[in-house]
Amino acid sequence: MFELHLLCPEGVVDIVSEAVMELGAVSVSVEDADAGTDAERALFGEPGMPIEHTAWAHSRLNALFSDEASARDALSILVLQDFFDGSHAVSVTPVPEQDWVRITQSQFAPVPVTDHFFIVPTWCEPPLAAKQVIRLDPGLAFGTGTHPTTFMCLKWIANQAHKGLALGRTLDYGCGSGILAIAAKKFGASPVCGVDIDPAAVTASKANAIANSADLQLGLPDLASGSYDTVLANILASPLKVLAPLLCGHVATGGRLVLAGILERQTEELKLAYAPYLPLQVLDTMDGWVLMGA
Repeated sequence: MFELHLLCPEGVVDIVSEAVMELGAVSVSVEDADAGTDAERALFGEPGMPIEHTAWAHSRLNALFSDEASARDALSILVLQDFFDGSHAVSVTPVPEQDWVRITQSQFAPVPVTDHFFIVPTWCEPPLAAKQVIRLDPGLAFGTGTHPTTFMCLKWIANQAHKGLALGRTLDYGCGSGILAIAAKKFGASPVCGVDIDPAAVTASKANAIANSADLQLGLPDLASGSYDTVLANILASPLKVLAPLLCGHVATGGRLVLAGILERQTEELKLAYAPYLPLQVLDTMDGWVLMGA
């Protein structure tokens, strides 16, 4: 494998990236060429908000090719294009053969939700302290326990069991990977239903449920019916507002509603959206996100 390294101004990063892929690159990555200097600039965005910048002012583009000839052929074509003006090649370098699967796996370790509850990748041994484990591999679907929204939901589920509070009949609305439904089942909820608008998420949830020996009802949203003692929804603020009457309609008398995917600045608008149905309050906060419930 050989890697073609290019320096590109911000405005052409996307088109150059697309061009090298069309010219046979196996993959393309982009880095801040000013990293480690005073000119280094962070790029970030928030859910539902437009991203101000999609690339760095000076971007280093790394394109991986199967052989050196392919990399150099691609470069010879790129330099003739009008959009390549202002960009230039840095080098074409060989990439040492490595076990990329093993290297990637080594970056992920078991995630402790509580002292005795862990999310553990399939290639890792559970920690000795683990009394409850969910087997889930990073990257397979949204919701692998590391994001604050998922983490807070998992911690809430575990804490209910530690307090001796039964989850009862439980609905996970927008189940994603199925992690919350699996956790609810492992902590005593029954029956547990998980639904999602994305068929791929339902498929992933079913596979993860089997891997964790969790008997779940999984399907598209119309599978959810009747009232539930616990309703969980880890989505985002905008759909949560739209879903307020539907979700609250599924909460049994005396039941609990738990919502995640909400930024701290969105707390009041969620309270207003749910006020006609249930009084929301903040249950937990983490890294700018809140867990709300009623």
